Amino acid sequence: MLDYNTRLKKLVMPEYGRNVQQMVDHCVSLEDKTERARCANTIINIMGNLFPHLRDVDDFKHKLWDHLAIMSDFKLDIDYPYEIIRKENLFTHPDRVSYELTPIRYRHYGKNLEKMIKKAEEMPEGPERDQLVSLLANHMKKSFLTWNKEVVEDDKIFQDLREYTHGKIHLDQDNYKLKESKDFLQQPRKGKNNSRKAGR
Repeated sequence: MLDYNTRLKKLVMPEYGRNVQQMVDHCVSLEDKTERARCANTIINIMGNLFPHLRDVDDFKHKLWDHLAIMSDFKLDIDYPYEIIRKENLFTHPDRVSYELTPIRYRHYGKNLEKMIKKAEEMPEGPERDQLVSLLANHMKKSFLTWNKEVVEDDKIFQDLREYTHGKIHLDQDNYKLKESKDFLQQPRKGKNNSRKAGR
């Protein structure tokens, strides 16, 4: 009767295959420590031959001995040539990465744009602030069109900007003119005609 892999013990490290795992199990079962050490070195050489392209990688041999210990469920009693990984370290979790979970008022503008608007709000009035506000307003319009795919009036952008800054930045259509929606929506066409023009 054939032994199907689905009926066999799950491999700890499938990349080495079932034959190597069986060698490791046999090595663990050997009673003589010297014989176990000789068997372990033979297995390490076989494992290394499976990945010859990694032989020049730093600590490759060390990793093989770690893998051997893992495959033996840390039951292989030999004098390892390296300090092998501890069993408890296999199950340690990385430190949790803290994320800024502050809500975004309008997702189509994004968090970074909100931060830039806050920076502009704190700047003293003058040409530098006006230039930044103009850039931000145009970027808001571009972001709005990118996500909503519909024409938007400048007054809507000015209204959102006033809302973000609690009225501290107040733009109107008489003094500020943003780029046309079509300028943001138009995409350069790629085709034979452009290729011909480029070659002239």
